[in-house]
Amino acid sequence: MSALVTSPRVVIDTNVLLSSLLFHAGTLSWLRTAWQARRVCPLASRETMNELIRALSYPKFNLTDGEREDLLADYLPWCETVIISNSTEIPECRDRFDRPFLELALAAQADALVTGDKDLLAMAKDFPVPILTPSVFRKRLLLSQEL
Repeated sequence: MSALVTSPRVVIDTNVLLSSLLFHAGTLSWLRTAWQARRVCPLASRETMNELIRALSYPKFNLTDGEREDLLADYLPWCETVIISNSTEIPECRDRFDRPFLELALAAQADALVTGDKDLLAMAKDFPVPILTPSVFRKRLLLSQEL
């Protein structure tokens, strides 16, 4: 009898997400393929989506409205949306912009928070949800798929 295998539910921070969306041949392009193949389930909240939309509007990316919409269409259909209650308590973090990702990870009982952010990674030891770099998450994902 085989156990039901579900895709890991993960919070992906904005910088990792931008890299996977914007750079098709980049080191994080595997992540986009993974969520589109349903090997991972990205989690999203209103706050994390607002942050993504804001970041996609940065002048340095020089994206048109249509390009931003296309990138969102490559991500949003695969997301599980989570509503965060005001009572979600998280440990103190150095960067207030990291709070929505920590809140989402806790509220959704995520399997991991995937980030390259040093402030978030510094919290990994004491945070109840694993906080992993993309490379560590990829290794774990590959190992779990071999089972």
